[in-house]
Amino acid sequence: MADVVDLVYADHDWLRRQFFLLDYATSNAELKAVWEVLATRLDTHAEAEETVFYPALLKKGKAGDPEDETEDAIVDHNKIRGAVAEARSHRVGSKVWFEAVGRARTENGEHLDEEEREAIPDFIKSTTPELRHQLAMEWLRFYADHQAGAGVNTKSKDAADYIEAHS
Repeated sequence: MADVVDLVYADHDWLRRQFFLLDYATSNAELKAVWEVLATRLDTHAEAEETVFYPALLKKGKAGDPEDETEDAIVDHNKIRGAVAEARSHRVGSKVWFEAVGRARTENGEHLDEEEREAIPDFIKSTTPELRHQLAMEWLRFYADHQAGAGVNTKSKDAADYIEAHS
């Protein structure tokens, strides 16, 4: 069976590796090639979590504090979205672009670490393999429906409104 936790972790690994690839870029063209795909995936990953993972955590989470974990995630996703949008508004390779990408990297790294320490362990302890399989299929459909970020909502969300709507 597929497991949404494995898919979330696979995305986390991919995101981390793409940030490392930026360190190897030797030209603005190389930076752009890595960043454009990474920026789109950051937005898509946040929306996938908010569509598939966090609604299930809010309903099933018992081992931790699913509302607090979800609120933290929404706030983090908003910071990442903001940094991505900021980077997109500047010329690739410029000082302000590097600063915005650095913020995206920092915010994303902190988010992934926190999620892997808190939300995902709660989710694993609170759900069945069957539910995780069902959510894995939803996750895969989400990515199929939003290839290259098509139709992904990149606007910030109000955490309290999100929690109320998905609880």
